[in-house]
Amino acid sequence: MKQLKLGIIGCGGIAGTKHLPSIREVGGAEVVAFCDVIPERAQKSAEEFGVRNSKVFDDYRELLKLDLDAVYVCTPNRSHSIITVEALRSGKHVMCEKPMAINYAEAQKMLAAAKESGKLLTIGYQNRYRADSQYLKKACQAGDLGEIYFAKANAVRRRAVPTWGVFLNEYEQGGGPLIDIGTHALDLTLWMMENYTPKYAVGTAYHKLNKDRDTANAWGDWDLDKFTVEDSAFGFVVMENGATIMLSASWALNTLDVEEGTTTLSGTKGGADFHDGLRINGVRYGRQFVEVPDLKAGSVAFYEGVSQKPEVIEQQVFLSAIRGEGKLCVLPEQAIVVTRILEAIYRSAQSGQPCYF
Repeated sequence: MKQLKLGIIGCGGIAGTKHLPSIREVGGAEVVAFCDVIPERAQKSAEEFGVRNSKVFDDYRELLKLDLDAVYVCTPNRSHSIITVEALRSGKHVMCEKPMAINYAEAQKMLAAAKESGKLLTIGYQNRYRADSQYLKKACQAGDLGEIYFAKANAVRRRAVPTWGVFLNEYEQGGGPLIDIGTHALDLTLWMMENYTPKYAVGTAYHKLNKDRDTANAWGDWDLDKFTVEDSAFGFVVMENGATIMLSASWALNTLDVEEGTTTLSGTKGGADFHDGLRINGVRYGRQFVEVPDLKAGSVAFYEGVSQKPEVIEQQVFLSAIRGEGKLCVLPEQAIVVTRILEAIYRSAQSGQPCYF
């Protein structure tokens, strides 16, 4: 098996906790180039996850001059499209972290570059690879839920505002919880519905709690001056076929209805949710039923089964697709619709009017 050569652009938390450990666990690929605007951070990543002669850069353009099979773009949202387009044009396959881009126009540039270059482009929506997500997807494909005409995309935290990096910086990120974690929930929902044709969206975004003190936040109190993004946002999306999606996203919200990276689906034959693990509901033989599938991997002592970690499966899918041994799961044509809807919700929140596609 060919040993793939990879490069990482952006050596922050998402690279160090998700991509790099997963690449190492999958095997068959080596990270030979590391880039970060903070050279020490790139050097640290190289020492932990690289090979003997790994190269370290603080300018991604220098990294793209190398002979690499693929690069990972793990930078703030604003630079996703810029780096991805240049990487594709330089002949590399690209795994770009979510969201695809800061707005729809930038995402279009990425999709065009992928088509022109003939290189693979995928987006880091690892929630699709969870065992519960995979099971529900098969149920949807089999028609168990029938026509899915109502859904909720859930990305609600009570008090879990990320206080590091540029998460609170609207210029760099394009928004707060809606574009950060709402993007995961929306991607999962659209994928289950297999519906990528939105008609219009109505949205609201709130800055109600971001000036609070003594916050009881999971990662400590945030900097009041740096918190320039919304603390919560909500969207109502109507699709061309009449289906409805309600999207809720928050980092800070006074609620006990907390659920992140999940979807709730209602169809003509059944429904599903993740309220207490995956539950599928419906009517059978004249009775209402609730089905809770057993999703555990192992079934014998001292054995937990084959790894079901979604971030590891994500790498397996991407690296196999590069070798021509499989297909991508997350397609840029799908991810671009997620970005387009998120932008529409933000625009509607600013204008107070529905945003039509």
